[in-house]
Amino acid sequence: MNVNQPPHLPTPYMQPLPPGYQQQGYGGQPMPGGPQYPGYNGPVQGYPQHVPSQGFPSNLGFPQKGSPDSLTSGTSSPITSHYLGPVRSPPTSGAPPAAGMSLPSEPLQYNQYGGQGDMQNGPASLSNQMQRPPVSQPYVQTGSLPQAANYQQYPPSSTNTQQLTNQMMGMHLGGVTTSAPPTAGSYGTPQSSLPPSSGSFPASGPGAYNPYSSNQGPAALNLSQGMPPTSLPQAQSSSTQQYTGPPPPQRLPPTQGFPSQPVAPTPHYPPPASGGPPPASLQGPGIPGQPPSGPPLSQPNNLSTSQPQPTVPGMMPGPQGPPPSLPPPGPGAFPLQQNGSFGPVRGPQPGYPAAYPRAPNYSNQPGPQGPPAPPPPAQKRLDPDSIPSPIQVIEDDRSNRSSEPYITGMRGQVPPLVTTNFLVKDQGNASPRYVRCTSYNFPATADMAKQSQVPLAAVIKPLATLPADEAPPCLVDHGETGPIRCNRCKAYMCPYMQFIEGGRRFQCCYCSCVTEVPPHYFQHLDHTGKRVDCYDRPELSMGSYEFTATVDYCKNNKFPNPPAFIFMIDVSYNAVKSGLVALVCEELKQLIDYLPREGNMEESVIRVGFVTYNKVLHFYNVKSSLAQPQMMVVSDVADMFVPLLDGFLVNVNESRTVITSLLDQIPELFADTRETETVFAPVIQAGLEALKAADCAGKLFVFHTTLPIAEAPGKMKNRDDKKLLNTDKEKTLFQPQTTFYNNLAKDCVAQGCCVDLFLFPNQYIDVATLGVVPYQTGGSIYKYTFFQMETDKERFLNDLRRDVQKDIGFDAVMRVRTSTGIRATDFFGAFYMSNTTDVELAGLDCDKTVTVEFKHDDKLNEDIGALLQCAILYTSCGGQRRLRIHNMALNCCSQLADLYRNCETDTLINFFAKFAYRGVLNHPTKNVRDSLINQCAQILACYRKNCASPSSAGQVTHRLLRQLIP
Repeated sequence: MNVNQPPHLPTPYMQPLPPGYQQQGYGGQPMPGGPQYPGYNGPVQGYPQHVPSQGFPSNLGFPQKGSPDSLTSGTSSPITSHYLGPVRSPPTSGAPPAAGMSLPSEPLQYNQYGGQGDMQNGPASLSNQMQRPPVSQPYVQTGSLPQAANYQQYPPSSTNTQQLTNQMMGMHLGGVTTSAPPTAGSYGTPQSSLPPSSGSFPASGPGAYNPYSSNQGPAALNLSQGMPPTSLPQAQSSSTQQYTGPPPPQRLPPTQGFPSQPVAPTPHYPPPASGGPPPASLQGPGIPGQPPSGPPLSQPNNLSTSQPQPTVPGMMPGPQGPPPSLPPPGPGAFPLQQNGSFGPVRGPQPGYPAAYPRAPNYSNQPGPQGPPAPPPPAQKRLDPDSIPSPIQVIEDDRSNRSSEPYITGMRGQVPPLVTTNFLVKDQGNASPRYVRCTSYNFPATADMAKQSQVPLAAVIKPLATLPADEAPPCLVDHGETGPIRCNRCKAYMCPYMQFIEGGRRFQCCYCSCVTEVPPHYFQHLDHTGKRVDCYDRPELSMGSYEFTATVDYCKNNKFPNPPAFIFMIDVSYNAVKSGLVALVCEELKQLIDYLPREGNMEESVIRVGFVTYNKVLHFYNVKSSLAQPQMMVVSDVADMFVPLLDGFLVNVNESRTVITSLLDQIPELFADTRETETVFAPVIQAGLEALKAADCAGKLFVFHTTLPIAEAPGKMKNRDDKKLLNTDKEKTLFQPQTTFYNNLAKDCVAQGCCVDLFLFPNQYIDVATLGVVPYQTGGSIYKYTFFQMETDKERFLNDLRRDVQKDIGFDAVMRVRTSTGIRATDFFGAFYMSNTTDVELAGLDCDKTVTVEFKHDDKLNEDIGALLQCAILYTSCGGQRRLRIHNMALNCCSQLADLYRNCETDTLINFFAKFAYRGVLNHPTKNVRDSLINQCAQILACYRKNCASPSSAGQVTHRLLRQLIP
């Protein structure tokens, strides 16, 4: 067992410095010689230590060289009992060695471990770290050896090797005598309270020794293990007087407490790091002729060794006699000491008390006696192994919840993670593919919600794509009367409506209003109060379903026309030179065959149109009756209009030949263009006017390359200013530079014109302004900076194919209704709101989500819970007006543990991300970041204060939050 090896520290603090690094000595003088070490920390007291054998660990920078590890080898010189072990550095100044003191014949080498005795360069390892007085004490300089300013000398020992061996081998802990050698890695049982002096260390094997009683002789000496460290008392004065030692102390039987009279110092040691019980005291018989050793005193690093040191109160000015026994540690303990006079204060180590005991009494009278104070309880530390890994949590959820279908009939049930492939069976609640909540157990009161700091929100994806083995929402057609609704809150019929009076009326589950059942919808009730046709009607048994909307739900009381796609291609110099124009035209020739279609329709009813532009706009007539496409140029961009009505938006199958011819000719028409300026706002206006003329909704696909600086409405300027970054004005870079595009977006929403923007910039393009229209119309933005055909082609084509082919609804309006006690207060997403309740989206595809935040306006009933209903009115890609309904029933709780147990991390992160995005537009980035950190910290602090316990069922949820929340 190697107990003299310093621990591996995480920082280079108190570690040997690389060769050639000069460190200042005690008086601020540079140290001569080769490689130097950090400041001396004082000897380690108490436990006999041996020097490891030759060699050094691979992670240390100082190999061993010829240190006197094996004193029995032929290369080592004979050593007397006065040998003190190697010193820290070779002597450079001072008196010659005194008579009777011999040194090894070979030069002393210095390394991390070997032959340093009790002079160690860093903190002792956890297995042998002992206490020392809380204040640094001066030491005695002797004239026996030449002494430099960078090492400390001890007086010679007055005992021989046999006595030292007898002392060390007879020590035991706590007055327990044992004859068996300790196991590796554990403490032995020394019987002496005196620290070891210089001498040999007998061992029966590497790192082991055999204790024996006082009437037994010592074991045979084995000096191959090296000299044990010395721990001799240090005197106060800076003179060269030596302490010769008192008469042999009286041998007393070992006890567990401090003796009433000073017999030998019995300092208290901290408990071993191995986890065993701390010994009450270290006691053992004295050795004749051996001076008892007091606590080691460290030398201040900032004082020269030639200067006299001031005396410490309570300490004799010189070595007048043996130090008395240490007083027991009292209530007042000194704080942690520094390792020398520089460097940070070391924190408490695992398994050790938090502070050193009070200073020992060095006067002639012993200190006050009393029972030793119990060590303070060890601070509980969080075991990293007890916190599950997010990867492991994901894998466990996949293995546990992917085999069985997820049935939505249970209220407040937490669904599988979004990373798990699972099958959903709708039995009354919406699928988690449509709706996910931050918590499926809402707090009953507003005070509880405020205390937990968990946002109450739902992430809704109304048109989410379902796997092939899951059926889409059922379509219900009530004819001209339309869907059944509550008379007061206008909530749609759902499984939570309560039918009363034999089925002639129903009570609304959201507002408790009673409404008459229409005659054509009447049905009798069974013995449980349910309608006998409950499972025959999707709106009474399922969480998600659709209604066919009547003409009353259409604009101008008129059914809509099929939607249209308009492709608007930038043909300026940068777009043509990069190959973008040719790439887009070639891809569109195949892509128009995969336009989204509804249900089992054989072909899509979506019409298409094409526009190219730079400073002016080019409209193309691709009517099926034409042999070649016709181009019409509109140069008056200040007052945009569509030059043709018939032939601009056409059916793909009818005009395929003309469309293919047009897409082949466009790259050739603009191959030699030198026009670099572009417009942007007139392009969107042209598409909007075309949809108005066709009286339909639709989507614009805009491929744009440069900042629109040409003279036209919506002209922008370059406002890129890196000096504003990380300042309070940084938020202005994220805000649009003009309100023109806000008004344009409002007009697009009113018509149902969605805009998807593909950007290919080579320089600053001001996405904050150009992205206003796509953001407020429910569109998307794709950005390919420094577009290169070799590296960005596949990514762009995949995005374009996905964007064209995915399911989409147009001219959508969404409203979220809640039961009594909570209400929807805030909405996050890409949409436009003309009032506080209706979310308007010109386009709503299968990837778009709307995050809704809820607040309390009354106390919730735990028995009833909380109910949510999301209703979306939209025009399908087949041109049919529909209503899609999603219902969700949640539990309510009055205990915070239930709230945390039912939280879902993915939804929380979604909410925080959208909340931060909105905040960046109006607040400095630092404030937004601090707000996120504070709210996450408050969530965890509330859990720790109110719920944390080893038996808490919410512990797993809390650990997941700590792992997954940023």
